Amino acid sequence: MKNISLKRGIVTMVIALAFTSYASAQSEKGQPKTPPSAEELLKQMDKDEDGLLSKEEIKGPLKDDFDKVDSNEDGFLSKEELEKAPKPKGNKPPKREH
Repeated sequence: MKNISLKRGIVTMVIALAFTSYASAQSEKGQPKTPPSAEELLKQMDKDEDGLLSKEEIKGPLKDDFDKVDSNEDGFLSKEELEKAPKPKGNKPPKREH
């Protein structure tokens, strides 16, 4: 009798752990990514550490929108210009039809 209760307890714990791990993994995947701040972008991409980003230093989607973000048209993106830049649209899940 004790042996059966012990087995049930162990099986229950294993199932609970598996469910908790699965639920945790699902909640992490569901979190939308926030775009990096202006400071983070400068820290990541400003190779010459002049506080400005040139077109040559930039990677990713920001490179495509460089001219839109460069509001004073000096060929560089400042922290202020990055802060005023439109935020990229996140990957939203498709709407479900009922």
